[in-house]
Amino acid sequence: MKELTKAEEEIMQILWKIEKGFVKDILEEMPEPRPAYNTVSTIVRILEKKGFVGYTAFGKSHEYFPLVAEDKYKSFFLKNFMSGYFGGSFEKLVSFFAKDNNLDVKELDQLMRHVKNDLKEEDQQDGNNG
Repeated sequence: MKELTKAEEEIMQILWKIEKGFVKDILEEMPEPRPAYNTVSTIVRILEKKGFVGYTAFGKSHEYFPLVAEDKYKSFFLKNFMSGYFGGSFEKLVSFFAKDNNLDVKELDQLMRHVKNDLKEEDQQDGNNG
């Protein structure tokens, strides 16, 4: 899996939300000022080539849908983020957010349990699919 650009991620967020749609449907979900139709169409085709999006053809029109689950991408992104900025250390990540957001001990504990469980589940899924 590859990391998405900001524009690609914006399109994926919309597709995860609406589950399937034509380029015009994606455009309708975008905030003003909206990009050009051709811009969105190009980004969707790039996502298709990257394996993030599939489609059903209706003549010359395509209805797009996500092939990668949102939680799967979030887990991938978090692992890359941790690796790139915190040397893969979950503790360094939590420490950074604790200092930056003035988290109390209870919030820190909840955050650590939540992320560790998510990472554990992802590792188990990767083991079952490999």
